[in-house]
Amino acid sequence: MKTAIAIRHLAFEDLGILQPLLQARGFRIEYREAGVDRLDGLALEQVDLLIALGGPIGAFDDELYPFLVDELGAIRRRLQARRPILGICLGAQLMARALGAGVAAMGHKEIGFAELQLTEAGMRSALAPLADSPLALHWHGDQFDIPDGAQRLAASARCPNQAFAIGNHALGLQFHLEADPQRLESWLVGHACELAATGIDPRTLREQCRRHGETLRRQGSLVFARWLDGLG
Repeated sequence: MKTAIAIRHLAFEDLGILQPLLQARGFRIEYREAGVDRLDGLALEQVDLLIALGGPIGAFDDELYPFLVDELGAIRRRLQARRPILGICLGAQLMARALGAGVAAMGHKEIGFAELQLTEAGMRSALAPLADSPLALHWHGDQFDIPDGAQRLAASARCPNQAFAIGNHALGLQFHLEADPQRLESWLVGHACELAATGIDPRTLREQCRRHGETLRRQGSLVFARWLDGLG
């Protein structure tokens, strides 16, 4: 049986809609809790698929959160070995950092359901299903630069670098295709302080999710299925 390990930084920012897709393809799923479980050793290097999930800390916050050193090392070794890896939000930022690219604050927050624009490369990539309904859940204040040798796949009005890919084995997403619309409430509660600080009314996000959630679930499932198909 194949195994996928997901590095989780917040309990509610989990694999979401990606988990049943992986299980249907025969993957056994394990979580590693950042800051609690060990993130060094051979397990993260040799597993069939590594997924680095999102979180509210910065990709360069090593001094504040020392576990990032081991997490970054594991991600770097996966990339060097060209082993399958998916990074979402913070996970994608750590991938970019591991590849020598910058990650920095945008000067504003991008939170909520907003459109994406696919690049020409994005239209040929696993993200192609989003062309029919280019919408995603955004929840970040930092953005990555596109690493050397990677293809830029998507942008949004407030963030020009939303996704990148290296070959078929590495995909970094700034946005949250994995988020389960039926569990948005856990995000609203978990990020209540951030929403209040940025002046975002959770009722607005709840209404956006009501209107767009099922479309996002369908499109996200198509994207992940297409990417997993490309892993062979």
